Amino acid sequence: MIFLDARTFHAERAWGAADITEIDTATVRLHWTDRPYVWHVNDGPEVFVVLDGAVDMHYRSDGEERVRRLTPGDVCAVEPGDEHVAHPAPEARVLVIERKGSV
Repeated sequence: MIFLDARTFHAERAWGAADITEIDTATVRLHWTDRPYVWHVNDGPEVFVVLDGAVDMHYRSDGEERVRRLTPGDVCAVEPGDEHVAHPAPEARVLVIERKGSV
């Protein structure tokens, strides 16, 4: 068994992660960050759960950039092809479930 306190987890670098487990071909990871990621499109689905802090999820829809603030308990499901970037506000701990090796 693995027990983690998401509220106190800290990585050595932005978007560093603790690998929690793998389920079939998916990974479950706890990320810590104090910096935005980069605009990207996943090659598979991704589930993004804010556990601590806040994240401004920037995404493009119909050619327009939009922003949705995610706070603890909020879940964002990203489908393949969804262009997005996560900005912590000011730092966050996020559970991410995605296909192993996903870009």
